Amino acid sequence: MDKRFDIVISGGGVAGLTAACAFGVAGFSVLCLDPAAPVVAREAEGADLRTTAFLQPARNLLEDIGLWDALGPHAAPLNIMRIVDAGGPAPEARVIRDFNSAEISDHPFGWNLPNWLLRREMVARIEALDTVEFRPGTASKSLFTRETEAFVGLSDGTRVRARLVIAADGRLSPMREAAGIGVTTRRYGQKALAFAVTHPVPHENVSTEIHRSGGPFTLVPLPDLDGRPSSAVVWMEDGPRVQELAALDVAAFEAEMLRRSCGILGPLRLETRRSVWPIITQVAERMSGQRLALMAEAAHVLPPIGAQGLNMSLGDLRCLRDLAIAAPEQLGDAQMMDAYHDGRHRDVQIRAAGIDALNRASQISAQPLRDLRAAGLNALYSAAPVRKVLMQMGLGVR
Repeated sequence: MDKRFDIVISGGGVAGLTAACAFGVAGFSVLCLDPAAPVVAREAEGADLRTTAFLQPARNLLEDIGLWDALGPHAAPLNIMRIVDAGGPAPEARVIRDFNSAEISDHPFGWNLPNWLLRREMVARIEALDTVEFRPGTASKSLFTRETEAFVGLSDGTRVRARLVIAADGRLSPMREAAGIGVTTRRYGQKALAFAVTHPVPHENVSTEIHRSGGPFTLVPLPDLDGRPSSAVVWMEDGPRVQELAALDVAAFEAEMLRRSCGILGPLRLETRRSVWPIITQVAERMSGQRLALMAEAAHVLPPIGAQGLNMSLGDLRCLRDLAIAAPEQLGDAQMMDAYHDGRHRDVQIRAAGIDALNRASQISAQPLRDLRAAGLNALYSAAPVRKVLMQMGLGVR
């Protein structure tokens, strides 16, 4: 007989593992599947060298599900979001504006953590939960649903039953495809380099986004590495340029980093390998189907601007968890799935449109348009009420 769970989660990335913890703590029986074992060491082959900035609402969720005590000691607070326009004729900072969390809160905007470390601590939390079973190395291969339950076929040839299936299985989600839910995709011809650096100038818990052309160069604080200030970097450029940068030897790459960062934190020393990620905006036509909820990149993919990606994913999770806890007898039914779609889809569309506009502005190469971008930054920053509203919207509290 097929083994039955309350919830089957397809995908064991950061979002899927967080969901497994959240529903397990809430008392639901959970099976979390992922085709690959999680890589939980920075130096290991295949390690995810990107970082995630958890904004204030996300930290509250992590505290609720017993993860923050393990994560907090490794997190770097983000007190200031600094926007730098370096779009003049020479690659140098010409406009610097600081968005300070103290204007709207007693807490930092967020806290930054490496993705490989998140996986390590989340797997450890799952192992402590009797309600959750994690099967790395096992993929979800098929989905069949009916009004009362769903059947998920697994890569090992077995099948399981669930009241709710959560697709957290990425931008090419097999569960979304099986449900026939379409997506709208926008491509930019961009890629991103992700890696970590050390530098002589302390970051002072300031996340710095430098705009010139091709996309932003973002330095996000990390805890010190071997006594040296450290930051995670996401460097977005047109695709061919990223391939050129990825192929440079370390000395040449560090010289390019110094130029592109305008020397704001001094010479940057590469501390990890460089990973390359394609940049798209993608939004699912619906957040739910019969007995199926889409979350994270199965539902929405955004350029890495403003720390919106995973924080939107955790917004999905909060909505889904709260609906499940409010009416556990309705877990996965049509009413719950419609309520989840209604509760999340409009917000996802609005945020995706906003990040799309910011990314297109960051790509601008024509000098007159770069000058216009700098003037727009000045105008937004100078109006204090507008500045505060933008910060609150970024946190997801408006």
